[in-house]
Order: sequence, then C-alpha cells, then structure tokens
Amino acid sequence: MARALIIVDVQNDFCEGGSLAVPGGAAVAGVISEYLDAHHNDFDHVVATQDWHIDPGSHFSDTPDYRDSWPRHCVAGTRGAELHPDLDTEYIDAYFRKGQFAAAYSGFEGLLAPEDAVPTGERQPGLPGGAGAPESDEDAIGLDDWLQSHDVEDVVVVGIATDYCVKATALDAVQAGYGVTVVRSLTAGIAEDLEDTVAELELGGADVA
Repeated sequence: MARALIIVDVQNDFCEGGSLAVPGGAAVAGVISEYLDAHHNDFDHVVATQDWHIDPGSHFSDTPDYRDSWPRHCVAGTRGAELHPDLDTEYIDAYFRKGQFAAAYSGFEGLLAPEDAVPTGERQPGLPGGAGAPESDEDAIGLDDWLQSHDVEDVVVVGIATDYCVKATALDAVQAGYGVTVVRSLTAGIAEDLEDTVAELELGGADVA
C-alpha cells in the first residue's frame, strides 16, 4: 500500500500578485515546502496539479461571477501558470495539468505533463515551445490512472483553494476509492469562513486534519 501527497494548484496566479490571488496563497506555498522537508519520507509519491488553460470557454469572463466564471488566470505557458517559487519542487514526482479547454476544478481531471516540461530540483516549470499544447487524449495519463499504477491507496491533499480545487480533488479522490485526508493548515481558501467547506468534505468521506 502506497501513500501520496497531492499538491493542488500552488501557482503564481493564485498567490498574492496573481490575477486570481487567494489570501495566504504564497504563505501556503512556503509551509507546504516546510512540511515536505520534514515529512517527505512519510509519502511514497508526491504529485502536483496545475490549472493550464488554453481556451476554457465561459470559464474566463470580463465580467466574472466568481462562481462559474473567473478572470483570466493560469494561461498555459505564462508565468501565472507556473508553480509559485516558494514551493520546493525537489520531491515532486509528477505534474498533472487540467482545464485546457473547459473549466476543471479537480486534479482528477488533469493529464500527466510531458516529461520535458517537468522540472527537476529547484528548476520551475519552464515555458519551452509546445508547453501550451494539449496532450493527445489517446496517450494521456490521468491522475487516477497514475496513482493506481503506483499502488496508491491513501492520499493527503493540500494546496489552493480550499473551497474549490482542493475540495473538488479530495471529493473525487474519495469517489475513486482512496483514503483521503485534507490538511487544513496547508491550504488557503477564498472564503473567509471555511466551515461549510470542512463540513462538505467530512460529509463526503474525507478526513480534515
């Protein structure tokens, strides 16, 4: 039985100074790195997700309602889509990009990034030619497939935003049959009061630590 840490969308556009900043996003990038330094041996695998929008349709709006439509963010191949520099990528094994052509909140909608786009050590995801190109659906590997192929049964979910992509990823993980824990102190949320989100996660079968 293997255990994985899923780091959700700790990207520049979701941190202070980004186009869709979540309060405390940059701080969460730092505390996740500290957590990894102290606890990486507790996990067999570490993966990260990224919003990676090419043309997501009505997900982008000049007059967003901040529920179903949002300002432009995490456009594929831009600095805003890169992982925040305070997130240490040393221990991350794989990256999953989601939302190329439609809204995608759950990391389980993501596809494995090409190997030549995956950073090693302290190098951040770069913007080489083709970085924004969609992966072939026929060859694409989803997060669930990847976790299953690595015998993962339990996941811990952290990242941004608690009440959107973290929640969606955690609930999808429960539905896929994983044991799921969300570490609340390693997330940042849009809403000031996240008690409803915590209740929804617990009702959905996730543990909130």
